[in-house]
Formats: sequence, structure tokens, C-alpha cells
Amino acid sequence: MKPFGALLAFEEAKRVIDVNIKPIARTEIVNIDDSLGRVLAKEVVATLSTPPFSRAAMDGYAVKARDTFNSSQLNPKVLDLIGELHAGQTPQKRVSPGECIQIATGAMMPKGGDAVVMVEDTEKENKRVKVFKSVYPKANMAKKGEDIKEGELILRRNFILDPGRIGVLASQGINRIRVYKKPKVAIIPTGEEVCEVDKRLRKGQVYDINSHTIASVVRANSCLPTKFGIVGDDAEELKSTITEALKSDLVVISGGSSVGERDLLSDVLQNLGEILFHGIQVKPGKPTIFAMIQGKPILGMPGYPTSCLINTYLFLLPAIRKMAHLPPRRKEMVEAKLSRRVPGSVGRRQFLTVKLDGSDAIPMFKESGAITSIAEADGYIEIAENVDLLEKGEPVTVILF
Repeated sequence: MKPFGALLAFEEAKRVIDVNIKPIARTEIVNIDDSLGRVLAKEVVATLSTPPFSRAAMDGYAVKARDTFNSSQLNPKVLDLIGELHAGQTPQKRVSPGECIQIATGAMMPKGGDAVVMVEDTEKENKRVKVFKSVYPKANMAKKGEDIKEGELILRRNFILDPGRIGVLASQGINRIRVYKKPKVAIIPTGEEVCEVDKRLRKGQVYDINSHTIASVVRANSCLPTKFGIVGDDAEELKSTITEALKSDLVVISGGSSVGERDLLSDVLQNLGEILFHGIQVKPGKPTIFAMIQGKPILGMPGYPTSCLINTYLFLLPAIRKMAHLPPRRKEMVEAKLSRRVPGSVGRRQFLTVKLDGSDAIPMFKESGAITSIAEADGYIEIAENVDLLEKGEPVTVILF
């Protein structure tokens, strides 16, 4: 057994990881129908005004607004009806004083018309239309370029494409767009005691949980996971697997980061590159390790599923979001009261999983190997390093998963 050296403070560990994570520069062109959630790699400038022509915003009649002034139910203005326009048609006639053209929503405004009277405010009799309500110029119509003007910057680089922004692209006739490629994250499970989920367990083994939970977080944050096979307690096999994994942008290794005789990770990483820290003042997850090899970040996670997944949320998630040009995840928090007394872990910041029941926060942590500690939880609370005990009923802030 090898004792840990000085443990790094939680905030300092996050800082060390952050300064060594760089957003990827690789880009690709994708169809806009495949671009949801992707990050723009270049700004988009409008090449077309939207709408590209002035158009009716209501069903009614295109008129000269001044022809309707002072009209009312008792004193309607009467206009000559000279034609009709449907959406998609090109106007062939001009509106002259005393005239109107019936127009459908979305149809191009005819020359001479500067407003639309809604059909509800009119009465049609043969080729004449009574107008019972006056309109002002530009009423009930959308002017050319009212939404987007040609030459306007409409989407900035690093914008995340959502349905509204995809609609902006479509309004410009843009079918393909340049986005950043999704970062590749290699996931390496280690340990003789771990078994693939599609194989039969031997005595003393447990199924590999961490590869699947880590991969889920990676996928949910616009990155591409690559799962490697389980690596046994063999330094050369671990070294060759890590070397192969360096083709990815970031490598995550679960297990082997502690200080037992068979925990080989720190020695292998030290031989391949530089370890920036090994051990953090947190509970669970103290054995977390972070290294750089050939310019690639390597994050070694504890093997126990709860410790691994909590540290995935705390350390890996911010790193991969930065790599993917995504903003930091917005924390959703609720206030609650502890349902029972909880001891702190003096000297280490504790992350305690809880389930919400009304205004109560019920501690769910069982032990670091119990994945249900997270599966049945709604979120977690942070207990500071200097807190010895939280009493039942004490107010806490629950950070939701």
C-alpha cells in the first residue's frame, strides 16, 4: 500500500482541469436537419431579407391607408374591388386611390397598397367593399426585411443550434452549415473484478457499471464516447490501451486510481506523461487523478460506481462541455430540509445524494459501490470541509441531477 500525498482542494482540482482543457478546433459541415444541439463554427450573415417582400399579415384587403381615414360603422368608406391575391402569387395590378385588392395572409403586397384592412372590418357587395374601420400605413402587413435584413449578422459563432436558430438558417435557404465536431472521449474500465455486461460473472466479479454511466454523460453533452474493453491488473496492457486511447481528445479511466498494490494507474501515467494531481479533498471520490500525456487530458476515476458517477458530474462534465464549445451546465437548485442528522467529513468536501419528498431532503447514500445511491436520488447537497454535523431539519440546497 502507498499512502496518498497531499490532497488537493476541490476548487483547485477543478481549476487545474479547466486550465488544461481546450475547446476542439475541428469542424464539419452537416445538414440543418442533423444540426440540433450542434455548435456553430462560423458566424452567419444574412444574404436575403426576411421576409423577402412586403406581405399581408392578415386576410383582408390591400388598400391605401388614407382611403380608410374616418371610416366607421355608421359612415363606412366604399372602395372598388379590382382583384384578389393569394399567397405565392405575383401582383399584376396596382392599388390606386379609391381601390382595394382582396389579399390572403402571406401574399405579396401589390404596388400602391400600404396597409391591409382585416376582413372582419369590411363588408363585400359585388365589386365594392365597405370599410368600417380606418387603418394606419403599414397596418396588418410585414415589410420587406422586417424580420431579417440582408447583410445583418444573424447567428454568432459558438451559438448552439436549437429549433428557432435552425429556422433562421432555413429562412436564408441554408441547407448545410459548419459546426464543431463532437469531441471524442475514450473510456477505459480496469480491474480483474470487473466483467462485461454481456458475459457471465465469475466469483468475486461485478458488472462494469462505470463505462455505461460515463458514456451516457458523454453522449448527453454532445461528445462521442469510445468504450474500450476491460483492462486487467497488468501495467503493460494498461499502458498500451492508454496509448491507443490517445487518438481521442480526452481519456477517462475508471478504477486503479487508488493506492493499493494492484492500483497501477498512477505509475503508468507517470511513465507516460505528467500527473497534475492525485487525490482530492472530496467524499466520495478522493482517489481521482488527473494527468496530461502528449497534450491529451487523462482523468482517472474511482472504481466504485457512486464515486465514479458523482466525480463524472463534478469534473468530467465541465471538461467535456468546454471541449465541445458548450456553456457550463446551469445548475438547477431547490431548497429543502434534511430528513435526518448527517455527519460531515471534516477536511473533505462531501457530496451527499438525496431524494426529495415534499420539502424534505432524504439522504440516499449507502456506500460508494451502490449505484442506487444515485439512481434513486434527485440530486445532491454539498457539505463543506469544515462542517462536522448537519442536524435534522437543517435547511440545505439540493443541486438537481
